[in-house]
Order: sequence, then structure tokens, then C-alpha cells
Amino acid sequence: MKKNFRIALAGNPNCGKTSIFNMLTGARQHVGNYPGVTVESKSGHFTLGDMEIELIDLPGVYSLSSSSPEEEVVFQELTKPGIDLILNVVDSTIPRRSLYLTTQLAELHIPMFLAFNMSDDAKKKGFKFDIAKLEKYFGSPVVQTVGSRSGGIRPLLDRLAKTLTELEDHGVPMLTYGADIDDAINAVSEKIDAVSCARYAHVPARFFAVKLLEHDNCVMNIPEFKCVHGEVEEQIKHLWDKHAINADTFMADCRYAMLAGACRDAISMTQERRREISDKIDIVVTNKFLGLPLFLLIIYLTFYFTFTCAEPLMGWIESFFSWLADFIKSLWSPEQLPLLRSLVTDGIIAGVGGVIVFLPNILFLFFAIAILEDSGYMARAAFVMDGIMRKFGLQGRSFVPLVLGFGCTVPAIMATRTIESYRDRAVTIMVLPLMSCGARLPIYALIIPAFFAQKYQATVMWSIYLIGVIFALVAAKLMKNTLFKGEGEVYLMELPPYRLPTVKSLMLHMWDRGRMYLHKAGTIILLTSIILFICNTFPVKKNFSQDYEAKITQIQNSKESKEIIEEKVSSLENARQAELMAYTLSGRIGRALEPVFRPIGFDWKVTTACIAALAAKEIFVTQLGILYAEGETDENSVPLRRHLVQNYTPLQGFCIMLFCLLSIPCLATLAITRRELNSWKMTICEGAGLFCLAYVTTFIVYQAGLFLKIGTSFLM
Repeated sequence: MKKNFRIALAGNPNCGKTSIFNMLTGARQHVGNYPGVTVESKSGHFTLGDMEIELIDLPGVYSLSSSSPEEEVVFQELTKPGIDLILNVVDSTIPRRSLYLTTQLAELHIPMFLAFNMSDDAKKKGFKFDIAKLEKYFGSPVVQTVGSRSGGIRPLLDRLAKTLTELEDHGVPMLTYGADIDDAINAVSEKIDAVSCARYAHVPARFFAVKLLEHDNCVMNIPEFKCVHGEVEEQIKHLWDKHAINADTFMADCRYAMLAGACRDAISMTQERRREISDKIDIVVTNKFLGLPLFLLIIYLTFYFTFTCAEPLMGWIESFFSWLADFIKSLWSPEQLPLLRSLVTDGIIAGVGGVIVFLPNILFLFFAIAILEDSGYMARAAFVMDGIMRKFGLQGRSFVPLVLGFGCTVPAIMATRTIESYRDRAVTIMVLPLMSCGARLPIYALIIPAFFAQKYQATVMWSIYLIGVIFALVAAKLMKNTLFKGEGEVYLMELPPYRLPTVKSLMLHMWDRGRMYLHKAGTIILLTSIILFICNTFPVKKNFSQDYEAKITQIQNSKESKEIIEEKVSSLENARQAELMAYTLSGRIGRALEPVFRPIGFDWKVTTACIAALAAKEIFVTQLGILYAEGETDENSVPLRRHLVQNYTPLQGFCIMLFCLLSIPCLATLAITRRELNSWKMTICEGAGLFCLAYVTTFIVYQAGLFLKIGTSFLM
């Protein structure tokens, strides 16, 4: 008896498919991208009795029409050999619409298992299901589940074990489209059978016949079926002559009519259907007057929650790395491999440790975002923002990539493939770097607590993110009125019911983001820290402008007070260190560019940090950490934020954040922009344009702050 099975998990977006996937597989998951497209793939494993099961979580789609990258991926995956069972998750609160995909999956004649999910919500809405009739109609087992609760998938597991042992006896769905269209399907099917396509021998010819009659892109492009196109066009003409309607529209109408009959017999409504809590909440949340202020308030509370919860943990991590550097220095004699000692303490620990300090911010921010996504609020935010975005030339589909941009710009740009209009997609890609990604969060988390009182920290963070959004919208409006003129597309938006997020789902979100952040710290940032340490150390200056050692000795032997001696010695040591650093490669580059960046408030250290941040935005913190760590004595490791307070004003701190927000994104973002737009010209123009925008804006803010004397005083 077979013991290993491959199950494809299919369903509409927002049907609870991911919850069921997480419940079944737990942490035994692998996430990647399908080859050739930027759609996320996810697979996992679980054991059911003595059976080992690989579960493939397909992208959420409404049909197999191949009109989007997600639908094309699902089509390609399901027409490959090797799928033993399709686990079709159906949103039982909207059964007729959800079952439209089921009718197309049934045509594949792959054994299918239907999970009517969110059955608790369906019961509240008054739905009653005749499971026996549904099973007979679709020729598949049907169970009711609640994927958001651990006990809610027990009926699925109990029935699935039995189903996998009886795959050869699975039923045949009772699907018919009416005499005329069935005759057309049969005529095309005969032609397909005559072709004998070995690659798709396991797929019923009827499935491809239906797809050809719908002019499905994927099937129309299969070389083996080119010879069938004549018969397809003849049948389409016959259907047009008889019914005066396109075949693809006719097929959709027939499916819905077929489902109407099935649902009428097997699904009923109680007389006491009551309005859901979701509808009542939406009266306020999506209100045209209250929706936007509530959205901005929720985002503000998200940042307040992030800072409030993360601050104590950040302090502990920061203290730990300071202690670790001092501890290693105390055990490791300066005479033994001094360069390696400095690399470990001042390069790796100061660089990588300076980034890991902000892990709590990452975890708490994405915990809050996971709550917004899983609860269903993010869809409402898209609805609220849709009207505003259209005024700036963007469509509703652009909202999801823009929100993803708060996490990472690279997958956000990939997500724009769901936007069919090239103009809208190009504009969205071009403005996405202005959305403040998670890689910039360590910069904000470093600077904001250093220069702003705790009661203002969430407000400053909120304002930085809001500035990015405003610039993105204005830039989109300008581009749609100049470079990318054209009418916007209609976007139909689904508002799923509100749900209570599960702790397991939230923890998985946090774990995924935290793991990615730590992986980045242990690879890219570690390598960059070593490179930056070398640039910050070599070449080593041997001849100084004055004999610092002799002067320090002379001062120490003087009869002045202890405080004056310490002050003079410290001044000479700082001067010597500044001269030493200025001689290094980083110092030379920074000094050469300092006149350009001085009008916006940057010294050479911040300038080199901005250049290093092209590799990854977190490297900005790494570079500053290394530069200031190299100026410390063995007995005095000072946290980086204290260095900033000693050397910069609040105005300079704000300008640093503003420049990092608006300037050139990381090289990975530029690379994916080039790939998605297939244009070096647009990529170079975007990088140059963002730099000019950042420089001019920061120049205006800094010079205005100096003129008005706002934030120009040192805090220490």
C-alpha cells in the first residue's frame, strides 16, 4: 500500500487556506519562489498515521483562467503528473462564488477533497449544508472545518486518512454545461485525443477542450494543440451563431448556473439570518469620513506598540554586545594578533551586533502587521486607501505591493505582477522605494530614541513613514500625468469577514521575519562588516602631524589638576584618532565627498555610512558602529546612540533619517527593478532621481532648521 502522498492545497484568496496549511505542517515548511515567476511557493510535510504527506500550498486564485501569474502557476502545478489529491478549501460563508474554482478543479479528474472552511462563520450567517448531496454532486468527500482553531481541522484529518486509502475509487463529478456546449466540448476533445500528447496524457482531454474554448492563454500556447485551433474556432463560431455570446462568457455563465442548481438543492438559509459583526464594524472602519483617520491612528498605534515593547529588549541586547566586546578585549591581549582582535571586537561585534540590537523592533512591528493582516483589517485599509490612491494615479491593486514595501521592497516589487496594466505597474515599481522598508527600521530605531523623548518617538516614526507615503503618492501623480499617461483600471476588492488571529499564526509571522533578519545579519551584514572594517583600518597612517605620544606624556607629567589633564589627553587622543581614520580608505572617500554632503548636515562618517548602505540599508548602522568602536579604548565601550548624541544635533538626526528614507534603495532593489521593468534606463533614472530628491529635500529641511534654530543644540 502506498505510504507517501503529494497533496495540492487550492482555494480562493482569504478562504483560510494558509491557516489550514499552518495547522497541518507547523514549522515543517519551506518557502521560495516558483521558477521564472515571482509568486511565492510554500510546501510542508506532516504525518498521518503511517503515511508521509507533502502538502503544496498553491497561490490563492479565483479560477484557472491563466490571466494572472498566480493562476498560471496553479495551472502549471496541477497539470504536472504526481499530484495524488487536491485539497480544495472553500469559504463556506460565500459558497457559490468559492465553488466556481471547484468546478474547474473537478474537470482535472484528480481525486479531490473539499474542506468547507470557516463553518462557524457560515453557521452564524444562517447557512445549512447537505453534505451528502454535495459529495454526490462533486464526487468528492466534503468536511466542515474551522482552520483558525486547532480542533477545527480534526474532521479533515479523520476523513483524509480514509480518503487516501481509497483514491482509486474516487467519484466522478456530475458536471454538465448543457447540450450545445457539451457537444462543442466533445468535438474538441476528440481532436485532442487524436493528437496523443504524451506530456499531458494524464490530463483528461475534456479539461483542455474547455480551456481552448475559453481561449485560455496557457492552453492556447501549448504547441501540441495548435492543430486543434481550427476546430476550436469552428465550435466557437457555432456557439456564437446560436447564442450570440462569446464562448468564454458562456462557459462562466454555465458554471454559475450549474452551481446555482447544486447550491439550491444542497445549501439552504435559515430564516433568522442576521447581520454579521463584520458588517457593523465596516460601517465605521470603511466610512468615507472616519476610515482614513482610523487608518492613520491604527498605524500610529502600531509604531507606539513597537517602540514601547522593543525598547527594554533593545537596551538589554545593546548592553550584552558592549559587555561581550569588553569581555573579549579583557581576555585577549593587545599584543597578540592585534589586527584580528580589533576585527572581532570593533568590526564583527560592533557591526553585526549593532544590527541585531534592532531585532525586537522587527519582531514587534511584524507581529502588529500580522494582526492587521490576519484579522481582515488590511483589506479594509486597501478599500479606504483606494479612492485616495486613484486621485494620485494609482489603482487599488497597487495598495498591496505598497503595504508589502513596509516589509521589504524586493518582494513588494515582485508582487506588482498582479497589476495587469503596464503603466500602473511601472508607476508602482518606481515609487515603491519611497515606502519605508524594514531595512530602514534599524536606522530609525537607532536615531529616534537618541534624539527624541519617549513621548515623541512614535510620532516621529509615524511622521517618517507618512512622509514616504506622501512623496510616493505625489511622485505617482506626476508620473501618471507625464511619463505614463492613461486611464486607470477597475479593481474589484473583496472584504473578508473579521477573524480573531491565532497565536500560532502570529508566531509564525514573527519567526519568518526574525529568521530572515538574522540570516541577513549572519551573511550579508557579516561579510560587509569585515569589508568595512578593512576599509576603515587600511592604509594605516604612521606619520602624524604632531607627536601625540610625547604631548600626552608631557601633559600627564604636568602639575595641572586631574580633570584638566584628562580633558587635554582626551582631546589629543580624539585628534589622533580622527587623523588616523581620515587616512583610511573610508576616510579618504568620506573626506572627498564631505563638501557635497556638508550642506545637508552630514560629516564624513555619516557620508561613508550612506555609501555603505547601498549594499543593505542596515549597513548604515553597521558602518557607524565600526567607525565609533574603533575610536574607543579597551576600558570604555560606549553604546552607539551615546556617540550620536555627543556628535550630532536632533536636526542632523532627523535629516539623516529623511535622506535614508528618500535616497537610492539597496542594490537588490535596483536589480529587481531592472529585471521587472526590463530597462536599464528606467533603473538608472530611478536611482538618480531618488538621490536628487533626497538631497534637495534634506538640504531644504536642514538649512531651514539652521535658519529657524530648530533642533540645532547638542543634547550632551
